[in-house]
Amino acid sequence: MPDRTSAAARIRSRDTALPWITTPILVLFFIAAWQFYIGAGEVSALILPSPGAVWTAWLKLLQSPRGWQHTLTTVHETLVGFGIGLAVGIVLGVLIGRIRWLEATLNPFIVAIQVVPKVAFVPLFIMWFGFGITSKVIVAAVLAFFPILTNTVLGVKSVDAGHRDVMTSLNASRFAVLRRLELPSSLPYILTGMEVGVVLAIIGAVVGEYLGGNIGLGYLLISRMNAFETDGLFAVMIHMMILGFVFYFGVGVLRRLLIPWHQSAWLDRVH
Repeated sequence: MPDRTSAAARIRSRDTALPWITTPILVLFFIAAWQFYIGAGEVSALILPSPGAVWTAWLKLLQSPRGWQHTLTTVHETLVGFGIGLAVGIVLGVLIGRIRWLEATLNPFIVAIQVVPKVAFVPLFIMWFGFGITSKVIVAAVLAFFPILTNTVLGVKSVDAGHRDVMTSLNASRFAVLRRLELPSSLPYILTGMEVGVVLAIIGAVVGEYLGGNIGLGYLLISRMNAFETDGLFAVMIHMMILGFVFYFGVGVLRRLLIPWHQSAWLDRVH
């Protein structure tokens, strides 16, 4: 038994350390290939800037107060939209998962809305709510809502029937069943939906800024494109990618705090 435990610990330690080695190597290889392609092909900086030029443009973005204003605006829109999508998605998902007639009634409408590209709603929201932050928040909320809703419904419906019978035999109220059984059992599904939803919320906020607005990373992206500042364009894209990683990592930390007993929390430690 001790040998098996130590072997499992070694495997887990190796799997945990491996990404910290392979990821930097892949990033360095990609940057080297990028630089080699530019040098060998004599590519115009207007088409593809060098990694050094992009790095310099990103540092300028970090040192610019205006750049941080754009960043904080996008972060605010993302968090508020994600919070709205999270609250509505969980509440509605629990109701749909528990009430069959409600699921049968709403499912055609949910499917109909899901098959429509969400970007198509952006001009409509801008017409309704203007070019301010409100329209971007709503776009972010709509994009975050659906993965959270579907995963919550799946989580509630996947609760073991035997566990429900035990709670019923103990004369537990519907609220007690929800609080002590259904929500804890659904947390892995809800957190998976949150991981997808928070990334989609960023996309929604940026697309909203892209199509209508005068502040935010989406607007900054368009302004760099219109000015033919390709290095600045790449810098903003990298900035948004890092922002997405931060939000995704935040949900991963929340997963380890809320469900440390679940296998997905251990997989987060590995990756």
